[in-house]
Amino acid sequence: MSTIQFTSDQIRPVKPNIAPGGVYSTRNVSKTSSLGEKYHTKQGDIEEASNLKQEGDLKHKQEFGGWLLLWLAYQATGVIYGDIGTSPLYVYSSTFADEPSYDDLLGALSLIIWTLTLIVSVKYVFIVLRADDEGEGGTFALYTLLSRYANIATRDPKEESMVKMERYLSTDLKASGRTVRTGLERSRFGKATLKVVGVLGVSLIMSDGVLTPAQSVLGAIQGLEVVNPNVSSSTIIGSSCGILVFLFLIQPFGITKIGSIFAPVVIIWLSFNAGFGIYNLVWFDHSVLKAFSPYFAGAYLVRNRADGWKSLGGILLAFTGVEALFADLGAFSMRAIQLSWMCFTFPCLLLAYIGQAAYISVNPAAYSNPFFSSVPPGMLYPSLVVAILAAIVASQAMITSTFQLLSQIMKLSYFPQIKMVHTSRIFHGQVYIPFANWLLMVGTVIVTAVYNNTTSLGNAYGVCVILVTFITTCMVTLVALLVWRLNPFLVLFGFLVFGALDAAYLSSALLKVPQGAWFTLALAIVLSSIFILWRFGKEQQWAAEASDRFLPSHLVTTGADGQLQLTSVFGGNRITHIRGFGIFFDKAGDMTPTVFIQFLSKFRATPDLMVFFHLRPLSTPSVAPETRYTVSRTAIPNCYRLIIRHGYTDEVVTDDLSLLVLEQLRNFIIREGAAALVSPSSEKAPDAGSSTTQSSDSGGENGVAARLADVQRAYETQVMYIMGKEQMRIKRRTGVLRRVVLNAFLWLRDNTRSKMASMKINQDQLVEVGFVKDV
Repeated sequence: MSTIQFTSDQIRPVKPNIAPGGVYSTRNVSKTSSLGEKYHTKQGDIEEASNLKQEGDLKHKQEFGGWLLLWLAYQATGVIYGDIGTSPLYVYSSTFADEPSYDDLLGALSLIIWTLTLIVSVKYVFIVLRADDEGEGGTFALYTLLSRYANIATRDPKEESMVKMERYLSTDLKASGRTVRTGLERSRFGKATLKVVGVLGVSLIMSDGVLTPAQSVLGAIQGLEVVNPNVSSSTIIGSSCGILVFLFLIQPFGITKIGSIFAPVVIIWLSFNAGFGIYNLVWFDHSVLKAFSPYFAGAYLVRNRADGWKSLGGILLAFTGVEALFADLGAFSMRAIQLSWMCFTFPCLLLAYIGQAAYISVNPAAYSNPFFSSVPPGMLYPSLVVAILAAIVASQAMITSTFQLLSQIMKLSYFPQIKMVHTSRIFHGQVYIPFANWLLMVGTVIVTAVYNNTTSLGNAYGVCVILVTFITTCMVTLVALLVWRLNPFLVLFGFLVFGALDAAYLSSALLKVPQGAWFTLALAIVLSSIFILWRFGKEQQWAAEASDRFLPSHLVTTGADGQLQLTSVFGGNRITHIRGFGIFFDKAGDMTPTVFIQFLSKFRATPDLMVFFHLRPLSTPSVAPETRYTVSRTAIPNCYRLIIRHGYTDEVVTDDLSLLVLEQLRNFIIREGAAALVSPSSEKAPDAGSSTTQSSDSGGENGVAARLADVQRAYETQVMYIMGKEQMRIKRRTGVLRRVVLNAFLWLRDNTRSKMASMKINQDQLVEVGFVKDV
């Protein structure tokens, strides 16, 4: 493999044409260089640009019905509801410090009922789940959704064509929506705040992803003390760590398999809770059904004042795991989650809490262990086994959330591109990320060993959940104004209702910060800092690369003698030829590949035949052969662009890649020649400098044969895979803080970028062109 290293100082930049919000336009008809020379887009550029983007390139959410929907709802039950479904084990014991009075019991039950109804069912299931970004959920999906309807985000110019912008005209928005959007788009502070809040929401869930498996598994193993009080602490910790390791070892099997296996456990567990609830309601005190009146919730808070407010930190545990409903949306679907929650999980949980309250009203001492104390006679051991299994399964909700959210932030360049595996050919959003899996495993094992009991972990639990729900409320409010364009008074009412609920629980949960919740908050801040640091570095990189964003005709032109030469901006030198077939790897799939600019600017030579080769990954398992390949001409003679669209199960880069490129190029030339024979009158007059000026491009069989012979001759002479290797250099006189941040970014970049040697191509044919950009 050859390596050629240059600095960018020798290259004359061309000023990019930048659209509002950092979106780089690829269809503008003119550009102005930094030297003041204006270029006009040529006919060949326009014809090529029309072929570069297809509707199938954009992501579209999947819709399911019938048996597939039921199967997905079944999987969702096994993955999503393990966390929120095991809350009946400890909610009452976390809410009361001593035996509750009947009135306080009714008040707590009323709070639980209405919290599950308003926050989970109404807010999340019927409102928040609709705020998806093409099927993806979570706070970061809310941010990306908003960024498609308002110019609030700087985008990678190379991936801009893959983003479907849907910004409404100002006249289509209500006055309040226009005011909010204008304020966000014009305020650097507003855009930065929205970005940080979106990233913080992801980080909080990931922090919970470290804590939840440790809490649930450790709590499950501690349940063995019900049978044998003499179980040692070391045995509990060792068993918990072993189960956690096993849990992470099975993640590569994928969500479909894991969810299908875990679903029976969760279904049996929730059925037990519903059955026990009905039993206790019938045999003990059915008068607790009065708690469906919100009066008792209000009376409880008024009567107990500060103590009632503090107890909200315990009632909060009734909906821990609610964030997984939205974060895991990409792995399932809105209808699957709505179906599994409203038709099964929600009724089971209501019956569980009501039944426990019915039992506690007669046996107040049972509040300390509400589930096991209230099981019917003869069901203790079966319920213990199922409870342990359900508590172990409860970890899956946050593990899956971590994978889904990390895949989102990688797509928008907030984290390095690490290996991501799609685990289902049917459900496209289900992913597994090995690096995150093993890192989570190490983190949860350490947390389990350090905290060593659920009481310590419980103090750190819940704060992240309520912070995420509050952030979600704020961001969905913006979605309602800018995307859904709802009546502002209706939006304000919803924000006040749900915001007040979130604020009440958040203020109570913050009391846990000194007792242990500081750990998850600190971890979330560290993760957010890494994400923001990487994004800042990428934005500086994009700014440094912006000078290379122009069409091929701005680099090469045809001289008076018909020979190719560089344009005046790049020196106007004549271009010589290198014998052979050059494949230039193109990251963007539009404009001119940076590696070609660097190659041509330094050597002032081109291979006999050139192909700009671009791989465009799509979020589908496979792409049909008839839509997989797109070949087009560029404005440079003997230069083509090949775009290969591929799914996540397709393998494209192989040892015989050059044969694939040759085959697609030959097919294109034959089709083009056939089309010219059928409708010769449709051919347009040649435009100077465009691909139609090639002497061998004349119609007819002889012209096609000559072009095919040229292609074959170049291929047989030699094949060159030409790749760019970009290095970043921090500018002189850069401030200390900025230098530190950029050095950290460059260190991460150097240690996470893919290696050329790992690609499945002939290394003897690989030419690596190095160049340096100042940031």
